[in-house]
Amino acid sequence: MYKIGLIGKDLKYSFSKKFFQNKFKKEGLKKFSYNSYELKNIEEFNLLLKNNNLIGLNITSPYKESVIQYIDFLDEISKKTQSVNTIFINKNKKITGYNTDFFGFKKSLELFLPKSKLKALVLGNGGVSKSICHVLREKNIEFLIVSRKPNKSNIISYENCEKYLDSHKLIINTTTLGGKKLINQAPKINYKMLSEKNYLYDVIYNPKETLFLKKGKDQGANIMNGEKMLIIQAELSFKIWQKKIKSIENV
Repeated sequence: MYKIGLIGKDLKYSFSKKFFQNKFKKEGLKKFSYNSYELKNIEEFNLLLKNNNLIGLNITSPYKESVIQYIDFLDEISKKTQSVNTIFINKNKKITGYNTDFFGFKKSLELFLPKSKLKALVLGNGGVSKSICHVLREKNIEFLIVSRKPNKSNIISYENCEKYLDSHKLIINTTTLGGKKLINQAPKINYKMLSEKNYLYDVIYNPKETLFLKKGKDQGANIMNGEKMLIIQAELSFKIWQKKIKSIENV
């Protein structure tokens, strides 16, 4: 049996366990199991690995950055973003980290955006934000990060972001505001300035329409949630695990 799973906090709302269990059942993959493992802090990570015969994990908030200290090897995207959401553990307990968020966001964004080039505002500066910013750089999309703690030239405060709403029509929410535990909250931007020329992308997928997206839609903006991103990155995670398992079995 190949045991894989998810680590993070507040996982009762997570998509991953149900998604993979349905996938295994549908595709007749009887050698795999998937479970959620809530960690109070990242220091519990080694204990989790010690007590469970795991071959792979998905990583979600708030551990996509802090888990790196326990990883032996990083793929190129993880090195550049310093954010990991997928790991593989080999027979020698060596851990390799991957970033499939990058590809999930990239492909879903390509389905969402118009052909014309847009400038972007990225709301939030956590682990997911780093993956998204790397995609924007690769696609030559000019962007600014909006944060409660602006500390660099390309990171501005929410108080100062209003002046950019006319010029930056793509707005991406990477914060937890609007998710199940914060369902009645939304990032503090001036939604009245939005129009049908705006494209609002929320990495949150549950609920399907966050308050951020609803406020944008009410102004005529185009909206997309994080479901496509999540499915794409989950499928890629599993391809990585399968490929690694196959290489071990062929040794």
